[in-house]
Amino acid sequence: MRRPSELSLRARLLWLTVAVVTTGLAVGGILLIGVLNFALLRAVNTEALDTASGVAKLVDQHQLADVVPVNPAMQMQVVDSQGRILSVSPGADPIVAMLHDDELRGMADGDARTIPGHRIGLDGEARVVMKVAGPPTEPVRVLVARSTDDLTQGVHILRITLLIAFPLLLGMLAVIIWRMLGAALRPVDALRAGAEEITGGTRAGRLPLPESRDEVYRLAVTLNGMLHRLDAARARQRAFVADAAHELRSPLTNMRTELEVAQRLPDTDWPALSADLLTDVDRLHRLVEDLLLLARSDDGAPPGRSPAARLASVDLGALVADITSRYPNVGYDRKEVTATVEPDAIGRVVANLIDNAERHAREKITVEVAEEGKHARITVTDDGPGIPAADRERVFDRFTRLDDARARDAGGSGLGLAIVRELVRRHHGTVTLGDANPGLRVDVRLPV
Repeated sequence: MRRPSELSLRARLLWLTVAVVTTGLAVGGILLIGVLNFALLRAVNTEALDTASGVAKLVDQHQLADVVPVNPAMQMQVVDSQGRILSVSPGADPIVAMLHDDELRGMADGDARTIPGHRIGLDGEARVVMKVAGPPTEPVRVLVARSTDDLTQGVHILRITLLIAFPLLLGMLAVIIWRMLGAALRPVDALRAGAEEITGGTRAGRLPLPESRDEVYRLAVTLNGMLHRLDAARARQRAFVADAAHELRSPLTNMRTELEVAQRLPDTDWPALSADLLTDVDRLHRLVEDLLLLARSDDGAPPGRSPAARLASVDLGALVADITSRYPNVGYDRKEVTATVEPDAIGRVVANLIDNAERHAREKITVEVAEEGKHARITVTDDGPGIPAADRERVFDRFTRLDDARARDAGGSGLGLAIVRELVRRHHGTVTLGDANPGLRVDVRLPV
């Protein structure tokens, strides 16, 4: 037999629903039988007590006859304090009392007691009520008995009816619930089939949206959003791998060509060749370092979180001055601004921005550090052609070059600004591009 965890969702929901309905019907049936039995028994007691009260009035009015007619379904006896029977109903025993002395001794006025019906000639069990009548000095007890056999038979018929009707009702409910669950889960099955086809590559596109605006519809919308993000990530990954392979291939091709030519020339200038090879190796080294940095940022902490062990309170002015000192054509007005940052990361940001500015500047590059409220601002400005406003967000994508040929000739890989944005994000900062009239202005803001 299959375990519940191995059943389908539809089957598990059906079993759960049937179990709940079965429990409810069972409890309801038990309550119904119990309430009905109590109500019928109370009706029997009330009917017998009314008859006993009527006979008690006859006793009080001294009109009691030897035989008093009552309901044919009942028997009546009037017994004095010595146990003598003074009056009976037709069919009742005029000699032997319905109740024994010990049974009468424990009963009060209006009480009822159940006895075997065969004792007084009735079928099944009998319900006997007692009513006290007569003067206090010579009280008599009026006993009225009524068979509960019809009551028992009625309850038994109801019990049998419920035992037969409940399974039939449960079977009908199970069929109806099974079909309803199938209709309710059909959109989920459509989503599963669509997702299987999409992930299996047999079709493209999005999952079908159900017509009802319920939880399944919201699930489909969420899954479609997830598929869109997965497609975008897959496309970015393919583009990244293709661009990285292309960038790595270019210097490797140059090195292979130079070495092959050198092998065929007897008078090769090996010092010059080694210098050219070293240039290509440096380019490869920078590219690999950039790729590793971006890979670590993808696999490591999310944007906006920087390892606490690498943070330090530094003077940004001194840090930027150390970077700009490596570039003789960069103008810099040093100012003291203290911030808690990763010194290596911010140094890499400034170096990348200056490298990018050098590739496009005509004559002038300036770097500025300033404090603006709770933020420190690093600005790098060049007098080059600038970047159109429509392309200022796109240039932060990896391997993006607006002038592909010139950037490659100048040694650019299209990763500099992507690295800048990633490192700035790790510091909860922002980087924006603007016009310098003429040229490009890059503003980096970091929390102080």
